[in-house]
Amino acid sequence: MNFASVRIITDDVDRLVEFYEKVMGVSAERPAPVFAELVVPSFTLAIGHSQTTQLFGADSAVAANNRTVIIEFRVDDVEAEYVRLKPLVDNWVQEPTTMPWGNRSMLFRDPDGNLLNFFEPVTEDAIKRFRGRH
Repeated sequence: MNFASVRIITDDVDRLVEFYEKVMGVSAERPAPVFAELVVPSFTLAIGHSQTTQLFGADSAVAANNRTVIIEFRVDDVEAEYVRLKPLVDNWVQEPTTMPWGNRSMLFRDPDGNLLNFFEPVTEDAIKRFRGRH
């Protein structure tokens, strides 16, 4: 089994696509006005308009209503990403902090309130855990 993607449901696809293009540094593929994909080697972040949830069943997903999932990106340098993203992000949850499990993390919210974590393994044990992973 391979992890394929995470899909965010939103009422404003263009706004979220623009935000994630800047955050991830890639251009989105837009196969339809109500759907976009941002593809990086390790996974795909899909963004779908709330209208698309009708295809899955009424009330299957609700836009801008997530408080349980954290979308995580492993980066080479959390401090550099913090400086780069500081002018783009309106809602910071945590500035760069070293976590008890050895990652240096920063957390912030996208325009819909979804939580993102940019992290970098910094302790010897954390670096070992991620060695060989993409």
